[in-house]
Amino acid sequence: MKVIDILRVKGGTLFTVSPDEHLSVGVTTMADQDIGSLVVMAHGELVGMLTFREVIEALVRNGGSIGSLLVRGVMDDHPLTCTPETEMDEVRRMMLGRHARYMPVLDGSTLMGVISFYDVAKAVVDGQDFENRMLKAYIRDWPLEDQPADSETPNP
Repeated sequence: MKVIDILRVKGGTLFTVSPDEHLSVGVTTMADQDIGSLVVMAHGELVGMLTFREVIEALVRNGGSIGSLLVRGVMDDHPLTCTPETEMDEVRRMMLGRHARYMPVLDGSTLMGVISFYDVAKAVVDGQDFENRMLKAYIRDWPLEDQPADSETPNP
């Protein structure tokens, strides 16, 4: 399975923020949309990611206040990315290795979407469920090779 398969199911809704926005704007968008991340875009290019992790770290550093912080000062400016053709096993390894919960998907410099660790886990579980159903169907329809046909049954 590839990243493109998740994006097809998930859809293409993206929420973005500018690096020069106040952090409060980003936090409000995240809360209003019930999402854990925003893609930070400048001049049509991905320049970072803002996740609840960066927000919490900023709150701790700033004594519990967002104040006048800008997204630029809080965002992850080197987010982990993948392509639509990246295999799911590789995405899992990448996300686990960096403790990343969100990953922008880029096709060249075009942002295609964002996948979350939840999306990846759901895709894996759905794939396993499908395989499990197929195996059960195969076993249920297993031909009985050792049983002779009725016309071949010997008379006692």
